[in-house]
Amino acid sequence: FIGTAPLTMAHTMAKFPPESLKPGDVLATNDPWMGTGHMYDITVMRPVFQGEKLVAYTMSITHLPDIGGAGFGTTATEIYHEGLRLPLCKLLREGEVDQYLLELIAANVRVPEQVIGDVMANVACNEVGGRQVLEFMDEYDLDDLSEISAAIRGQSERMTREAIVNIKDGIYRNSIRIEGIDAPITLACRVDVEGDSVRIDMEGTDAAVRRGINVPYCYTNAMSLYSMKCLTVPSLPNNEGSTKPISVAAPKGCILNAQPPSPTGGRHIIGHFVSPLIFGALAEAAPEIVQADTGMIDLMNFVGTHKNGRGVSTIYFAAGGFGACADHDGPPTLPGPSNMAVVPTEVWEGVTSTLIEKRELLADSGGAGKARGGLGQEIVIRNDSGHPMTIFSMANRSEFPPLGLLGGENGPLREHRVNGAVIHPKGQQTLAPGDRVTMHEPGGGGFGPAKERPREKVLADVKNGFVSPEGAWRDYGVKVAG
Repeated sequence: FIGTAPLTMAHTMAKFPPESLKPGDVLATNDPWMGTGHMYDITVMRPVFQGEKLVAYTMSITHLPDIGGAGFGTTATEIYHEGLRLPLCKLLREGEVDQYLLELIAANVRVPEQVIGDVMANVACNEVGGRQVLEFMDEYDLDDLSEISAAIRGQSERMTREAIVNIKDGIYRNSIRIEGIDAPITLACRVDVEGDSVRIDMEGTDAAVRRGINVPYCYTNAMSLYSMKCLTVPSLPNNEGSTKPISVAAPKGCILNAQPPSPTGGRHIIGHFVSPLIFGALAEAAPEIVQADTGMIDLMNFVGTHKNGRGVSTIYFAAGGFGACADHDGPPTLPGPSNMAVVPTEVWEGVTSTLIEKRELLADSGGAGKARGGLGQEIVIRNDSGHPMTIFSMANRSEFPPLGLLGGENGPLREHRVNGAVIHPKGQQTLAPGDRVTMHEPGGGGFGPAKERPREKVLADVKNGFVSPEGAWRDYGVKVAG
């Protein structure tokens, strides 16, 4: 979201220039090409006025529980199947809510109370954010933020350029084969490092497809900037200065720069591969800072009826293990590259009328290496609603595993099962009352040859249950007594 926000703001200022805005106005959009890449995310913005002077903007972005259409998944063949698409519009005018717009949204979604509640919560977030900006300005007797903004952006740009200089100049290429829906897909990139700047071009990437896994440029740009931030100065705040030395291009019409009316609901399924694509390109140039492949996130949308009779449309987020780096093991079950927190089990069960029977780490699921990939997990969810539920799976890593790096071993594949039978990782399935869905989440790839892992680390992994005694011998050549 942080990566897509600047482009959203640029679109907003082009349609609603500062002179057209008044105190109390609130703007919103869920357009995939102006926002975050798919319609389930709504972006809400508010101009901040000090008196009659516009001094700043606030912004918040939320993934909505529903936006109508066929449901959150990958089955659409046009953007029109995926739900209600809001162009940039004024949600509030001078503090007055556009009730007709809210009624339009409510009439097109399955869980209107939740959706409208989330939209208005974003309005409140922006109100609080704007108030805090003005309190900050009052505290320091400021009537303008441009000087502070320029200083932050200037220092961030200098620090980013200083970090880029540490990457050896050159032209670096990489291509990876990943699963699509109807056929595998090739992603490719060229990374040009020259002095203190980087240019990334997705030349050679396959064309957009007819299913809902296409990626608008805004998301590709965000994932590319995120990847380079990981490799340069990750602790810097996100701002225009930290991204200025990096440019990103993608051929128009490729799957990483899909055009309307391509469906984009599951854009993360492909877009999340931008990071391993770039890391792989720069592995030889900067082996000390790149990361092996992650198990990535797994999204499963549950749609149905609660035991109390109310509608349910809620997404379960699960995570695989992170990839290992040169100097440390990958963390277990960590969402990446998106940052999110897992909903507490009790909250999830109460909202959906399902029961989470199991959530546990999987031994031997991290790719072996000098540094081990983070562990994956197994999750079992039972439909206790008393009604049929539809699940929409949006998973990757089901055909091509998380790759190890520089001699590290791959992680395992992801797998979904209903009552023990394997189901399509990017399809939909009905859960009858009492049915169970099992999610096997892969661990991350390893880094460096496994035989170079210190014996004491292998023994510690066995003691902690991260690696089995059999895995210690098979992957690391370490025998465990008893």
